[in-house]
Amino acid sequence: MSRLWVVVVLTSLLVTTASPIVTAQIGQPDIVQEHWYHSYATLTLDLNEWADDYPEIVILFSIGQTELGREIWMLQISDWSQEKKPDGTDKEVAYIDGGHHGNEHLGTELAFLTAEYYIEGWGDGLQEVIDILQTTELHILIMLNADGNDFDTRWNINQVDLNRNYDHYWNTCDSTQPGSSAFSESETLANSIYMNEVVSDADLYVTMHTGVWIMLYPWGKWPEQPSDWELFHHIRDDVNDNISEIPIRNANQGLYPNCGTSRDYGYGVMGFPTFTFETDDEQFLLGTVEALSDRLGEELDVMRYLVQNIWYWRARLVVTSFEITDNGIVADVSNLGHASTSNATFHYSDSSGNLLWHSENFGVNATNQSEITIGIKNLSLVGDGIWTVHYQKRVIDSSTWVEELIDESIIMINSSGKGLLPAPSLFIYFLSIITAAISRKNLSID
Repeated sequence: MSRLWVVVVLTSLLVTTASPIVTAQIGQPDIVQEHWYHSYATLTLDLNEWADDYPEIVILFSIGQTELGREIWMLQISDWSQEKKPDGTDKEVAYIDGGHHGNEHLGTELAFLTAEYYIEGWGDGLQEVIDILQTTELHILIMLNADGNDFDTRWNINQVDLNRNYDHYWNTCDSTQPGSSAFSESETLANSIYMNEVVSDADLYVTMHTGVWIMLYPWGKWPEQPSDWELFHHIRDDVNDNISEIPIRNANQGLYPNCGTSRDYGYGVMGFPTFTFETDDEQFLLGTVEALSDRLGEELDVMRYLVQNIWYWRARLVVTSFEITDNGIVADVSNLGHASTSNATFHYSDSSGNLLWHSENFGVNATNQSEITIGIKNLSLVGDGIWTVHYQKRVIDSSTWVEELIDESIIMINSSGKGLLPAPSLFIYFLSIITAAISRKNLSID
């Protein structure tokens, strides 16, 4: 009887939306949007309305076309009145996609609700959203497989499982329909190009699906924990303790072995911290009696947490003391982020940026402070030298490298000076004293 009631309600909704007007001027009524899963046409309508209503934060464009020629819509959401954060540093970047599998509608709708929260929250003056959009870029692709979505099938029109079509150990698991080769399908190829050319330094990647209620992190191919297990375990514990009891596990153990996925490509090839967000299963209806914002409210809270804390999803080394002695360099290094780094080095360059010397490698664990002691063989200081710390944002080999200045005021030299010249600040200080003394002597002679 309850299933009959669902069919009756959804049929009544279908009557009201059977012929959507694809225009940027007329949006879906909330009663429809909250209960009826998006078609390609109604999604196009809603996205264009957002772009028209909020041009200061929403950029909408197509990154390519599906195999049947439908546009693959990308939303870029941020406070575009400022290119960088208020402190002048680069904004963090979150990449979110949904709809790899056309019949996994709740995953697609979670991507939509995430975009809606930040766009309409901005319009409502929600301070949390204003703060996020001043410091973060959200790139959200809501419906990758628009053809499969409208046919209500897992596959694309070529009967390929798009989430087995990525170039990370492609077709090396017992997978169904991985395609003729990695990125053989226009949808996955477009997604990979966007990853590589636009969001190559993303600080978070979440791909949204439907099946069982779980969040999955790498790897799908192997049962072993990924290199950045500390980061993933921290997020798991924080979410489970404070937000949701949703299981958060390695994909191979939490679901089943799977290869060629966007999640493992995002982590293994791009170096993003990556999750597959699986919402609860309802793949065989075209709508829901319970309002989507209620049904997916807990999942949206988890997404808000991931975005709000995005600054922490990498290693962030801060050198708090730096002493050069005859025996080597002794430095205190704090990691403010929740990811480890294993191959950091100190670099010494001249004022033109030419590398003069670098230290041996050292590692710093997540959320940790370490005393680093390393040798200084072949180091010679020059008057205008610059010290930096060079490291990867995460342990995974494909992660982005960064180089950050060490505050000159904390650099101390406690050395006999053999083989070394004074550090820039001391050198300039002593030079100015000598110059002043000579000038005074010349004046007295005159």
